[in-house]
Amino acid sequence: MSATDKPVGPAPASQQKKESPVNEKSNVAAPAVAPPPTLTVVQATHNDIPDICALYKKIWDEYKGKLPMQLERTWQPSPLEFTSLMEGVTFFTARRDKKLVGVLGCSEEEGAVRLVHLAVDPEIRHQGIATALLTSSFEWARRSGATSTWVEAMAQFHSAIALFRKAGFKEIGIMHKHLWKEDITLMELVF
Repeated sequence: MSATDKPVGPAPASQQKKESPVNEKSNVAAPAVAPPPTLTVVQATHNDIPDICALYKKIWDEYKGKLPMQLERTWQPSPLEFTSLMEGVTFFTARRDKKLVGVLGCSEEEGAVRLVHLAVDPEIRHQGIATALLTSSFEWARRSGATSTWVEAMAQFHSAIALFRKAGFKEIGIMHKHLWKEDITLMELVF
């Protein structure tokens, strides 16, 4: 199984040993506990575009009116606009029980990989989805011959910056009032 098509998390139910605990009072087997859902990260295809656009809309609806309109528009592409984004960018999707829960784009530029458009379903954040996407992007970058990966994070998105730091990125600079008059934190991870 390749790095672009791998489950993350517990082994599939067919590979797990199934045991039902026995109720000591009645000697009757209790129902088996269902294993947690498996997270799968794969390279995105054009078939994923409607789900990706829906995820972006879900995420950015909570910021409506709080960010510059151009930024909101950029992060809520139509399926046709997203098809254009896929040119020159390799996207990875994370699915849990076939439902799209995360996406991340990678763009190779002169021996380095730039990460773009990281998004995770707000209802299930802090469950390792972004980390799994980052891991797949690092593997892809190394196979591509990149020596580093970098990201531009809006300074106000503190949780994203913390995630990148936890993954080993170092802050290399801040561009003040850069995009949409927002401060941007530049971060890099050297392999």
